[in-house]
Amino acid sequence: MIRVDNLHKHFGGFHAVDGASLSVREGTITGLIGPNGAGKTTLFNVIAGVLKPTSGRVSMAGEDITGLAPHDLFAKGLLRTFQIAHEFSSMSCRENLMMVPGGQSGERLWNTWFGRRRIAEEERALRAKADEVLEFLTIAHLADQRAGEISGGQKKLLELGRTMIVDARIVFLDEVGAGVNRTLLNTIADAILQLNRERGYTFVVIEHDMDFIGRICDPVICMAEGKVLAEGSLDEIKANEQVIEAYLGTGLKNRDMVGA
Repeated sequence: MIRVDNLHKHFGGFHAVDGASLSVREGTITGLIGPNGAGKTTLFNVIAGVLKPTSGRVSMAGEDITGLAPHDLFAKGLLRTFQIAHEFSSMSCRENLMMVPGGQSGERLWNTWFGRRRIAEEERALRAKADEVLEFLTIAHLADQRAGEISGGQKKLLELGRTMIVDARIVFLDEVGAGVNRTLLNTIADAILQLNRERGYTFVVIEHDMDFIGRICDPVICMAEGKVLAEGSLDEIKANEQVIEAYLGTGLKNRDMVGA
């Protein structure tokens, strides 16, 4: 689904991504871990078109997508979420979902005068789909609540819902568990697994919680200093000497990793 070849992203003399190469197989939930400053979020930003790469290549299903703008990638089914949720705080949760699909008839001035019936039909269909998504995510009771008033974990669920409203092909989730209590984190994990197994979504997940990664992700890729160190199951990653050194320093092979 995604292939990254010798990708670099430099900020002046700082090499945030320094020759990273990896691939994401279609239909997988791939975990991306690494110490703080490893380049994980920068890699996401380059793949998703938020940042232009200094050099290297990104392809999706064999098509070169290097440097494409986020809205072009959105149209191809590549979406990402952020560490801090980007909701429209004054709009309801339902409205936050309804405004995601592009090319709606109501966006054209001409249609607001002469295409009101079509606009109304589209809005009814979108409202029904938004309610279906909220029900799937177990937050249907928040449909009319302002998005700015719900909890951090519920906002993360709402962000996941945005990917469902447009039937994404691949979703990059950046620290989906940050600031989320264990109960809601389990709900998020259940939703990701169900979307993967029943609807064929491909996911790439940055996360610090190793229990969360171990539950839903296979394979797991570890980055450090802008490079890919290792790939495999979580158990294989935990046993890798390079990975252990990147997290905790040499000689700590038998200790558990404390974060990502």
